[in-house]
Amino acid sequence: MSERKPAGTAYGGRPWFTANEGLAFLVEIVALAVLAWWGYRTGGGGVTGGLLAAGTLAVTIAPWGLFAAPKARFPLPLAGVLTVKALVLGGSAAALYALDHHTAALLWAAVVVANTAVAETLRRRR
Repeated sequence: MSERKPAGTAYGGRPWFTANEGLAFLVEIVALAVLAWWGYRTGGGGVTGGLLAAGTLAVTIAPWGLFAAPKARFPLPLAGVLTVKALVLGGSAAALYALDHHTAALLWAAVVVANTAVAETLRRRR
């Protein structure tokens, strides 16, 4: 028989786990948006920028889905997952910096590091 979780809580009384997972998803979406923005601007806008944006997304989404996503097709050990996340999420911070949003890039990097550390720690404890 399955254990029933208390009403209004996730993961048996750990709503903060669910909140951090939501934040992790938001971080991933924003990272992809920033990388697409970087590709568009770097490509000079228009068709070339759109192609570079799409290519950037393809190059980042593929390894994420294969190796770093919670339901990855080929799950890696923690070091491998963190490597993929560092490349994609760190790349989004570098892209913000390259777009001349230096302060935002530093703040974004801090959010990415903190969220990833908390998310991976909590996932390993479950």
